[in-house]
Amino acid sequence: MPVTDPISDMLTRVRNAIQVRHDSVLVPASKTKRSLARMLQREGFISSVEIEEAEDKKQPMMSLGLKYYEDETPVITGLKRVSRPGLRVYVGRREIPRYYGGLGVSFISTSAGVLTGREAWRRGIGGELLFYVW
Repeated sequence: MPVTDPISDMLTRVRNAIQVRHDSVLVPASKTKRSLARMLQREGFISSVEIEEAEDKKQPMMSLGLKYYEDETPVITGLKRVSRPGLRVYVGRREIPRYYGGLGVSFISTSAGVLTGREAWRRGIGGELLFYVW
């Protein structure tokens, strides 16, 4: 059965892998998901992003290394998808939310590419509010 919301599928795979304390998770790769994974790594939520080309599969896979603190609690405590195919959520440059009072990070798809809420606010551009991570 085809996936209708690939970003939500990626977030669900990460959420499920964290819940059972896996070291990494495999996600089907695409340009958007690669940029989201690189941003998650840059923000310190995941440890590594590796693209795995598979001969037997049609689509390449991405391996995301999950991060945990020394007491084995996950760095990612929550993921929340905001905009979805059935209900798109757009924010203007002055409406960019600060999730958890700035402790969480919002990811926004803009005309300049996928940016964090902080970067979009600094550049003064709005876009589609994809999801929050905290």
